[in-house]
Amino acid sequence: MSVIEGAVDVDVPVHMAYNQWTQFECFPRFMRGVREVDRSRSAMTHWVTRFGGVRREFDAAITEQRPDERVVWRTVRTPRLTGAVDFHALGESRCRVALRIDFTPRGVTERVGDALGVVRRQVLADLERFKEYIEGQGRETGQWRGTISGGHVRPDADHLPPRVPHWPTG
Repeated sequence: MSVIEGAVDVDVPVHMAYNQWTQFECFPRFMRGVREVDRSRSAMTHWVTRFGGVRREFDAAITEQRPDERVVWRTVRTPRLTGAVDFHALGESRCRVALRIDFTPRGVTERVGDALGVVRRQVLADLERFKEYIEGQGRETGQWRGTISGGHVRPDADHLPPRVPHWPTG
């Protein structure tokens, strides 16, 4: 099992960074290895990734989500991966986004990439690109403010997050 941890300070209010993070469909805009993410239900996402020429598809369940604080997920099957992102206000217009990913590299490409630190560098670069993305936009592209605990969506949350338009960057 490998662990990657990193954080980035973002010059937007904590609610804006959190709201943007809940827009999983936008992840390919700032995460290099992510090709597509679909949030079919409040607590379920489907991912298509590509790393070192290896394409993977997997489902991930959101097990905890607290607005402006935290999102935690785990893959349903393989590859084994769990992650958490925490949001900390650093004042009214600045916050810290802290990410932790625990994963088991599969195959030669992933094991070598992990051993050489390539996977870690890519994840940390993705965090920096998230910072650039949300700061450059000046606003979030949408939001989902529901609460999830243990994979159970709180009744006052929507069953399915609303689809939002993908506004052009820049």
